[in-house]
Amino acid sequence: MPTDELSPHIDGPALDFLAAAEIEIEGRMPWSSNATFLVNLAHEGRTHQAIYKPVRGERPLWDFEPGLHRRECAAYHLSNALGIQVVPPTVIREGPFGEGSVQWFVEADHSQHYFTIFENREDLHQQLRRIAAFDFVANNTDRKSGHCLIAGDHVWGIDHGLCFAADFKLRTVIWEFSGEPIDPNLIAALEALRSDPPASVKDLLSTAEVEALLVRTDHLITTGEFPGDETGQRYPWPLV
Repeated sequence: MPTDELSPHIDGPALDFLAAAEIEIEGRMPWSSNATFLVNLAHEGRTHQAIYKPVRGERPLWDFEPGLHRRECAAYHLSNALGIQVVPPTVIREGPFGEGSVQWFVEADHSQHYFTIFENREDLHQQLRRIAAFDFVANNTDRKSGHCLIAGDHVWGIDHGLCFAADFKLRTVIWEFSGEPIDPNLIAALEALRSDPPASVKDLLSTAEVEALLVRTDHLITTGEFPGDETGQRYPWPLV
């Protein structure tokens, strides 16, 4: 599909396509703790691939209620609310194994991940900083290096099912920017989020989770800098 016809940077067409397309299972993604499927989508002569995560395929967790697909979708809407387009377009819909999240598949260079991007692409560090801020606000408990994908000159973040807990659980590999000032444009976006969090995010989370999200947002605004980890323990495992 030509990128000028349907781009993940253009919400409307991509979301409409994800919601309306017929889904055909291509196969199960390897190394995923939950059931995660690569699917083929087709609608009105257009085709693309996506990642489908059904609720039925979730492994029970003691600290997250079932329904991680809602957090995947909330992460997409939070990314948009901040104007940083970190998360590929994502919808909640019925699929072959029931309700789940369906996310635009990014054609990425899978030999690259956060560590290699940080080391070799200084021109993309500003995008990595935005992901770091996003992860703090979203309370991402699982930002592995391999959850940063590079496609052209754009860095995407994936796998956000373990986000938005009310208790602070941040675990990430992105700590290189700790103590640096946050860009004024991003501060302005954070202030807008704090003042008026979008319904597209609130409707997918609990009241306590929304309140905690706003507390974390206020922390970044107040300090004006990227957080650090004094404990040295806020890393996911495995790192990649």
